[in-house]
Order: sequence, then structure tokens, then C-alpha cells
Amino acid sequence: MASAAASAASEEAVKAAKVLMVGAGGIGCELLKTLALSGFSDIHIIDLDTIEVSNLNRQFLFRKTHVGQSKAHVARDAILKFRPNINIKSYHANVKDSEFNVDFFKQFNVVLNGLDNLDARRHVNRLCLAAEVPLVESGTTGFLGQVTVHVKGKTECYECQPKPVPKSYPVCTITSTPSKFVHCIVWAKDLLFAKLFGDKNQDNDLNVHSKDGSSSNSDVFKRDADEDLDQYARRIYDHVFGYNIEAALDNEETWKNRKRPNPIYIRDALPEEALKQNGSSGDCTKEHEEPSAMASLGLTNPQEIWTLADNSRVFVEAFKLFFEKREKEVGNLIFDKDDQLAVEFVSTAANIRAYSFGIPLHSLFEAKGVAGNIVHAVATTNAIIAGLIVIEAIKVLRGDYKNYRMTFCLEHPTRKMLLMPVDPFEPNKSCYVCSETPLLLDVNTKETKLREVIDKIIKSKLGMNLPLVMIGSTLFFEDGDGLEEDEAANYALNLDKVLAELPAPVINGTKLTVEDFQQELSCSINIKHSPFQKDWL
Repeated sequence: MASAAASAASEEAVKAAKVLMVGAGGIGCELLKTLALSGFSDIHIIDLDTIEVSNLNRQFLFRKTHVGQSKAHVARDAILKFRPNINIKSYHANVKDSEFNVDFFKQFNVVLNGLDNLDARRHVNRLCLAAEVPLVESGTTGFLGQVTVHVKGKTECYECQPKPVPKSYPVCTITSTPSKFVHCIVWAKDLLFAKLFGDKNQDNDLNVHSKDGSSSNSDVFKRDADEDLDQYARRIYDHVFGYNIEAALDNEETWKNRKRPNPIYIRDALPEEALKQNGSSGDCTKEHEEPSAMASLGLTNPQEIWTLADNSRVFVEAFKLFFEKREKEVGNLIFDKDDQLAVEFVSTAANIRAYSFGIPLHSLFEAKGVAGNIVHAVATTNAIIAGLIVIEAIKVLRGDYKNYRMTFCLEHPTRKMLLMPVDPFEPNKSCYVCSETPLLLDVNTKETKLREVIDKIIKSKLGMNLPLVMIGSTLFFEDGDGLEEDEAANYALNLDKVLAELPAPVINGTKLTVEDFQQELSCSINIKHSPFQKDWL
């Protein structure tokens, strides 16, 4: 009888629930299907992305005809075909948009996350805390996965435990002495691609001075007025893979205990006859398709490891296509793993550099995985995690707090188990998001500018989108669209002042109050002046 009553209670809770799903990708597709088949009848979905061909092997609500369309809208339509009587509302939008504020979140009984980036996860966590709506968080990496439950005041929030920081590499290794393929990828993505196609004003560690005076510009990466694209492409190739390597070889000390790299010039890698036979950029794709160097050159297998010559051909073709087909974007581009042309350029540049340093070459498919920090998804893991999310959501809706579980999906059995459930942790009393514990910032207040603190601490590390910064009742910075022109100008002036010279000086012992009204988050930062402290920059 008790079991039947519990089952009836669960069924009623599910039927009455209004659920918000954030993310309609690998986990999201499986989750939406499982929710619909479990009796949920009022589901809202938010997802910013459109469907890519690479999604089709694991996101089973999508078909090839859907490529380029909204994930949220297509997922909704797919489910309504076999559950036509339920209510599903889809939003092709960013969950960080202002319309998805605390009041929006308050209408839901539970929020289910199927996101793939830390920034959005932190944002949703804060809105759920402010709205006092339970959050079921999830993630997968290959065969690994986890589901965690976050309820304000009862369990830890998503940010109570520090998250892994993406691995970084010393600049000298990247620019001068790479020993792994990932070093070549970082060089190609963060230095070469950014220098050629990104913001020209950003600092960049690439050598811009030509050894042979082949360019009339002081910056070799700038195109000469009388230079055609073929000449420009060849000159850049020779500079980054030839002259720069020769310049590095001049430092004999560096190579005493290392294998010396070989400079590569385009005349050796790709004879002029082969270069002339390179694909015609104008015929590379149909008008409505994205430009692709592979398509232009008739290469069809991204899992094949190309020769130096083929990598060189694709590199030159991709370079030219950016300027011929996407010239308006040049100067504002940021590498995106879903941008085919960017992947082609970065992968081939990394392979040419790897060849120079005696590092094994990789296929385009493998290089894309390294460049995008991709661990290829496993559909079965997504399905398992989606099922676990729904189980925890039902417990949340029933108020079954004692039976909440954090569950980890393992690749290899531990104690004969592939699913490892553990009790949720209690809130971390030192968490700046869900508790009122102030933070401590060691900083040189006489050298550090307000801009650095806002960009690198408040926005980057604390994850605030539209911060407001005060000392007591004195407001000296606010971000947002609704500011008066004179206010915005005053705040902009403060950005380039060092902390100790602000209208209300920030010195040793100062207590900053930082707020984000969109997230309804407020925290305090105690300042400690440290003459040599700038490690966080």
C-alpha cells in the first residue's frame, strides 16, 4: 500500500510540475525524450545553438534536414510527434539574456541543466539560488558522467566546490620549444589564427619582424598594398614556418639538449606547380554552404593523416578563403570548433609546425578534438545521465530530501558498480555565492588598474555579467545598457585608474561590495595591499 501511495504521489507531482530544461544537445535530447515518456506535461527548453552535422551521431531527435536549424525548436517538434498532448515551449536564445531573469525562473518547480560550459552553468546556479528553485545539474565526458542536486539551504550549490581550471602552457614552450601536438595546436589557435583573423589590438607573442625584409610593413602580418592573396599567403607561410624557426635556431643554448627543428619554406613543401593547381576558391562550395578548403581541394576524409604537402595546400587555401569569402569577419574572428574553415586552418598550421619540430602529425578529426578540448561524446552515457536526472527531479518534486543522491557514472567498475551514488554535500560556509563569506584579494593597489580587477577577477573569476562596484555608499563602476551617457563616461574614466587613485581610494583594508542585479548576487571583497602580488593577472 505504501509503495502504491508513493507511486501515486510521484505521478501527481510529475503531472503538476512545470520544468525548465537548459540545453538541448547531447544530454538535452535524451532528457527531453525521457521527461516526455515519464509523464511530464509542461516543459520549457532554452538553447542558443543550431544543429551541426557532427551532432547527428548522438543527438537522435535531429536529422540531416535539420542542419542549421534551432536545436530547441527542432527538439520540441520531434517530441510533439509522439507526445502531441503535452506542452513544450522552446526558446532559441542564450540563457544569459535579460528576459530569463529571476522572475522567469520562479515560475518553475525544478530546473534541469544539460549545458556544456562553465560560464552558463554558474549563471543558472545563481538564478536558481535567487529564485529558490531546485537545480539538477549534469555533465558527461566520454564514458564518464555525473548528476548532482542543488537545493538552497539544504545542499551545496554548484559553485561551493572549485571547478578544474583549463590547462595552460608556458608561453616560451608554445612559441619556441613545442614537444607535443597540443603545443602546436595552441600556437596555431591562440597566436597565429588570432593574429591573422582576430582583434589586431590584442597582445600577441608572435614575432612580427621579417628577417629578410620581404615586406614593406613593420608588421609582417599586414598585407602589402600591391600584394595579391597568393603572394600574401606564401609570405606568411615562409615567415611563420621558415624565418621564425631560423631565428629560434640562432639561440644555440636552447638546442643543446633538444632536437633542433627544421625550417620549412613553401617552395620545398609545395612546389609552385602544385600551388598553382590548388583549388579555385571561387568554386569551393555552393553559394549557400560554408566555405571549406577541403571541399575546394577535393579532400573528403577528415580522419586521414595528410602529408606535409596536403597540409600546406589546405593551409594556403583556407587562408585565401578567409579573405575572399569572409573578409567582413576578418579582424573580429575568435576560433570556434564548429567553424569548419577555422578548424582546417588551425589543424593544418599545427601539423606543419609539428612536422618542423619532429612531432607526429594528426588527422583533421583528431586535431579538431584537441583544438576544441573535445572528448568525443558517447550516446549511451548521455542516455544514462538523462535517466538519472529525471529520477532526481522526481525526488525533488516529491520533497524527498533524504533520498537525494549525487550519482557518478564510471568508465570502469568500482566495488562492482558503474553507477556510484553518494549523499549530497552540505552548503560550503566559505562559498561566496550561497553564503555571505567575504573574499580576500591580494593585490598591488598602487599598480593595478580597476579595469584589470573587473575583467580578470569580477567578470572572469567570479562570473558576473553586469557588475556594480562600491565602497560603502560610493559607486565608482557600473556596467549595463541603461546608463546615462555622462555616467557611462565617468565610469569609463575610472577603469584606467589604479586602485589607490580612484575617487574613493582602494587601499589596504578597503572592503569592496560587488553586485550583479541580473543574477541577484552580491559579495564582499576585502583588499590586502601586496607590493609584489599580481599572480592572478
